[in-house]
Amino acid sequence: MKKIHSLIDKVWNWKNLNEAWKKVKKNNGVAGIDKVTIDEFERNLEQNLNEIQRLLRQDRYVPMPVNRIYIPKSDGKQRPLGIPIIRDRVVQQALKNVIEPIFEAEFLDSSYGYRAERSAKQAIEQIEAVRDEGHEWVLDADIKAFFDMVNHEILMDAVAERISDGRVLRLIRAFLKADIMEQGLGLRENIIGTPQGGVISPLLANIYLHYFDERMAELGYDVVRYADDFLVLCENEEEAKEANTHVKGILDELELTLHPEKTKIKNFSEGVDFLGFTVYISHKVPRKEAVKKYKDTVRRVTRRNLPINLEMVIQRLNPVVIGWGNYFKIANVNWLYMRLDSWTRMRLRAFKEKKKSYRSNCRIRNDFLKNLGLKSLSTLLNPEW
Repeated sequence: MKKIHSLIDKVWNWKNLNEAWKKVKKNNGVAGIDKVTIDEFERNLEQNLNEIQRLLRQDRYVPMPVNRIYIPKSDGKQRPLGIPIIRDRVVQQALKNVIEPIFEAEFLDSSYGYRAERSAKQAIEQIEAVRDEGHEWVLDADIKAFFDMVNHEILMDAVAERISDGRVLRLIRAFLKADIMEQGLGLRENIIGTPQGGVISPLLANIYLHYFDERMAELGYDVVRYADDFLVLCENEEEAKEANTHVKGILDELELTLHPEKTKIKNFSEGVDFLGFTVYISHKVPRKEAVKKYKDTVRRVTRRNLPINLEMVIQRLNPVVIGWGNYFKIANVNWLYMRLDSWTRMRLRAFKEKKKSYRSNCRIRNDFLKNLGLKSLSTLLNPEW
């Protein structure tokens, strides 16, 4: 396998740094531990990019600690999120711009997460295609605390298989080992894992798990992986049990383990959950948790005590309807979308009336809400409606 030399000059190339900045700005996000916001960084953009370029050229760039916060998960637990400063995000993006095409050329078709031209929709379609070929049994696997357990040396060895530029390797290692600032605990050294929230973390995750993809392919298994979530599709239960043994062995080589409670062998007849969908033998629907999350978001946007008018509420609500609806419209959702549309209109009527009232259906008709600009889930399925 050919190694790539002399890449650092492409990282600090002025055009690449500008492109990296544009992507970071588009993604927005909050400030890191230095409290510098996107707007503040942009006010001195040329000076900031010049300083980044100077430090990279001199091999003196040192990342700042990441700010660790916790966001709630649907199961009631919390997910750690590492927030780099804006300057580090720009450098990570510039680095990603250069090295991602090198590894993309090696990644297998079984990997769908965080890759250009690949999507969750394609992953679901592949699951259905393999299922329809007679693979009705599934090893539904869950890697325990994947991002927290990534071994730095194993990852760097995987990167070094394709890249030999020592300055680029040192830069990647520096981001991996950047200290973590955690409220109440202070500063601590990061000796394992890659923080979720870093621009380059999804790419590093795919590089780390590429070995898993290759080994499973060599063993002849049909795998659909989206980042650290994956399914192994099998023809019978016995094959799924054998796959479980192989998966454990391969992950052990990567110093990873399966979550014993969340990893299961299932049949599509009982439904298999993946990427927000529940996939059955002949159809798929949004998971119950996904529907609940949609309703919770709508409730939050339509709280009756909000000091805004109905039109402003609808403006806030529409991106939720469009985003959620477009994601799940590949499923069997006609009746579900109609019910959710009716429920959403009820929430808007209650907001307008400041109370839930069946009589408000007569006073605030569907056309009135539509004329205020309300989007509907059903229209995403049938644009002519």
